Amino acid sequence: MIKSKQFKKVQLKDIDTKDETFSTNFKPDLEMLRSSIKQIGLIQPVILRKKLDGFQIISGFRRIAILKEFGIEEVNCIIFDEEREEKDFFILALHENIMGRGLNTVEKAIAIDKLVNRFGIDSSTTIQRFLPLFGLETNEKILNTYLSLARMEEEVKVYVINENVSHSNIRRFATFSSEDRLELIPFLSKLKLGENRLKEILSFLSEISMRDNILIREIIKRPEIEIIVSNNELTPSQRTEKIKKVLMNLRYPIWFKKEEEFDKRIKCLNLPPQISFQHSDFFEGRELKVSLRFETYEEYNSLVTTLVDIGTREEFRQIIKEIR
Repeated sequence: MIKSKQFKKVQLKDIDTKDETFSTNFKPDLEMLRSSIKQIGLIQPVILRKKLDGFQIISGFRRIAILKEFGIEEVNCIIFDEEREEKDFFILALHENIMGRGLNTVEKAIAIDKLVNRFGIDSSTTIQRFLPLFGLETNEKILNTYLSLARMEEEVKVYVINENVSHSNIRRFATFSSEDRLELIPFLSKLKLGENRLKEILSFLSEISMRDNILIREIIKRPEIEIIVSNNELTPSQRTEKIKKVLMNLRYPIWFKKEEEFDKRIKCLNLPPQISFQHSDFFEGRELKVSLRFETYEEYNSLVTTLVDIGTREEFRQIIKEIR
């Protein structure tokens, strides 16, 4: 336990704000804190470490930055002047930040990376002692996920925060090269991607890249893809669906051709919207499934009559023949 602390006011000019040894900040949103300090002043004192040439920040980087913005010259501090290992002060900073404001995904990654690679805490201790502190599962896969995120480019980290990217998709990003990730982020940002769609897009790109021995950044620069991305008349959702179709065609060209032919033949039947036909996954089976949507007995009878009529048509017989 760290002891020998004192409370006093310190001149901001005596604090080394460039020393980020104990910082885990990444793109912090300062607006709420700025408003609070402006209205009622600093409530929680910052934590400093006494050094020969001034003071080192243990916790309070954001508060000190805002005080400097406001032209305030001194700050209430808790000061530790005993010589202890830096990792002890970093752990103190983690607890103070987690209890005070919490950490975003990237800040957790920065903290975990510093614990392991800067302060030399072994993986087992980090998993068992510190991952629960961040609200994370205690296993090596999670540890490696966050260590990989800490090494990614700033643009990727911003995307991870803004889009609330899942652990599994962070791991997918980690399999790509830095160059591919930097090209990929602007591309993805123009699409409307939830977790599942992002997983699909990243998986398609990875599989196509490995199979065809082609860089991911080369795939997304294909003319048929760039045309979609640059079409400002399309909504992000529309771009996403069109991009997905192109990638599916590249990944499964034979299946995609069958899918297009199937859709074309079904369209020729001029089905009412309450009737739909589905084939087996990837056309691996021979069966067709028909779905009906109705609310009344009369609607049901009408749809059944329509189905009977469809069954007599040559176009429908051809669909069954193609499936078999």
